[in-house]
Amino acid sequence: MPELLTTDEAADYLRLSERKLYELVANREVPCSKVTGRWLFPRTALDRWVSAGLIAPAGLAQVASPIVGGSHDPLLEWGLRESNSGLASLAEGSEEGLRRLMRGEVMVAAIHLHRLDGDDERANVEAIADAPGLHDAVVLGFARREQGILVASGNPLDLSDMASIATSRARMAQRPAGAGAQLLLLALLARSDIALDDLKLAKPAFPTGPDIAQAIRAGRIDCGIATRSVAKSAGLDFLPVTWERFDLVMRQRDYFMKGPQALFDFMRGAGFRDRAAELGGYDVSEAGAVRLVN
Repeated sequence: MPELLTTDEAADYLRLSERKLYELVANREVPCSKVTGRWLFPRTALDRWVSAGLIAPAGLAQVASPIVGGSHDPLLEWGLRESNSGLASLAEGSEEGLRRLMRGEVMVAAIHLHRLDGDDERANVEAIADAPGLHDAVVLGFARREQGILVASGNPLDLSDMASIATSRARMAQRPAGAGAQLLLLALLARSDIALDDLKLAKPAFPTGPDIAQAIRAGRIDCGIATRSVAKSAGLDFLPVTWERFDLVMRQRDYFMKGPQALFDFMRGAGFRDRAAELGGYDVSEAGAVRLVN
């Protein structure tokens, strides 16, 4: 069991007045929980909170907005609703999510990054470990997802890979710069020695995988990169490409907040696993596992 401090013990430990500590508790700025009417503070959590440099000289910390930025994912979107986490979603792509996290505009960034050399297994954690603005970050596994190429039912153009897409002049969706799916597209092209200009790219960029699926169903484009779950829900054919890590990144302080904790608890439940199996293309065996603490 972790060592739990009472309010007066925690105030003394942090060298704050009890009044100031109660202000932090009221604003959900300090890791704590209420048990039988008393506030208790895990000492190890306080250590991490302090070491992250999140207590200013006046004893105040900036609280991030309760938003999950970064990449879009159907299972994550569902989990945010069903867990009663109170966290909103702002899907703008992995790299933009990280930029917002660094600026304190979101509490969590959902990411799936890819490397040109194909070594994607540790791409997320290596990027966070090397990010100068995220020295106090923690990375949690959400799921491994199957990514691939979405095509119309029956694959009428007989597409199979990037080379066939380029030679057939199929209308290919692209995602915004910095989105994980766009990074994967660039990596696949580099590995196949194909230039982006060799593709017949649809414009403008599509914000999410479901937007690509809808455009294929409507006949506006022929193909695009998204997850198996998106293809399955839209009734499209799916050409598998790779399994990727889809992770959640946050400040160490925010890991202990009520909203993220509600989501993490939900991710470890049977309902979450059942939903992942129903959607298809997910491996959630490591959901909630800490992959990196900076």
